[in-house]
Amino acid sequence: MATNTLNYKALFPVLFTYVVMGFVDIVGVSTGYAQRDFDLSPETAQLIPSMVFIWFFFLSIPIGILQHNYGKRKLLLTGIALTGIGMFIPFIVYTYITLLGSFILLGVGNTIIQVASNPLLKDVVSDKKFASFMSLSQFIKALSSLFGPIIVTYMVSLFGDWKLVFLVYGIISILTGIGLGLTSIEESESMVKASFSSSIKLLKDPFVLSMVLAIFLIVGLDVGMNTNIQNLLVERFGVSLENASLGISIYFTSLMISRFGGAMLLSKIDNYKFLLWSALSTVLFLVFLIFSPNPTFTKVSIFLIGLSSGNLFPLVFSLTISQIPNRANEISGLMIMAVVGGAIIPPLMGILNSAFGILASFGLLVLSAVYVFSVYFIFQKKNRSYK
Repeated sequence: MATNTLNYKALFPVLFTYVVMGFVDIVGVSTGYAQRDFDLSPETAQLIPSMVFIWFFFLSIPIGILQHNYGKRKLLLTGIALTGIGMFIPFIVYTYITLLGSFILLGVGNTIIQVASNPLLKDVVSDKKFASFMSLSQFIKALSSLFGPIIVTYMVSLFGDWKLVFLVYGIISILTGIGLGLTSIEESESMVKASFSSSIKLLKDPFVLSMVLAIFLIVGLDVGMNTNIQNLLVERFGVSLENASLGISIYFTSLMISRFGGAMLLSKIDNYKFLLWSALSTVLFLVFLIFSPNPTFTKVSIFLIGLSSGNLFPLVFSLTISQIPNRANEISGLMIMAVVGGAIIPPLMGILNSAFGILASFGLLVLSAVYVFSVYFIFQKKNRSYK
């Protein structure tokens, strides 16, 4: 069903679900505190983000199938409910095991939210405005991610308990679910859905495989930055954990600015050139970060990395879809599955940190960014089309 009008009554409850989507990034702050609270090794601590992002690999296509059968709003409500339950667990019982369980529920819930929210947003806005509202939704998610570390710092300074952030998130999840549950939305009929077999077969194509790998590394780079900024500032410069948490806020601030600016620029400039310079800048700024001589320069580098890398995911995603538009459903499923990079890269960074030090772990992010830079030249080889 094509929509030509804007359903304001339904728009705001749907947009608010992107606030809940942003809760997933609290895993960065939580990793640092959990490592301190439970005296975890770097490898063990990095299991926490893995518990969140591994579910994108296993559940993205099954959720799409369930969404086709039961509806987008029902699945989205399920994702919000699982997120809310997950947020209350560590506030009630705080152990390493319950924290892992909490982030498992957060990961499953966030996977559902990410699969269901964008199609549901399309049902409540006009077709011509969908792209602009997609940019707005990512801006909202970035804002939510930005405020997570700030809330943690505030709770620590005021109440001496960083875990109160989970209570705040749980309450917001409940209110968001109630608002969406009370909203009537006329859902469009699903397009031809992706299947496991059709999606997996696409990986035999070198071009598709290279783009899926790029998404894997982009998400891994993003989560690797998020979960290791604290470690970098603490281990290299002896910054307190609370002050180091603000480094994550700097990162998310730059991501927010980058995505807001990208929403305006991408419609006016060559997207391929944008990808080229964004990826190259990310490589350079990561190198600056590794060789940073002091906390101030490190924070500046963190900001510049977020600014340069903020649009890599939507660029690779959209450019790949435009190359193979008649296989968009399968490509989308594979891209969402590739978000599992957020579960793989951080543990590898933890292993490198234990073996060779914190700077070696960030070297993995440099290599990831170099590969994304090479993707520009893969795109430039030739246009691909599929029947």
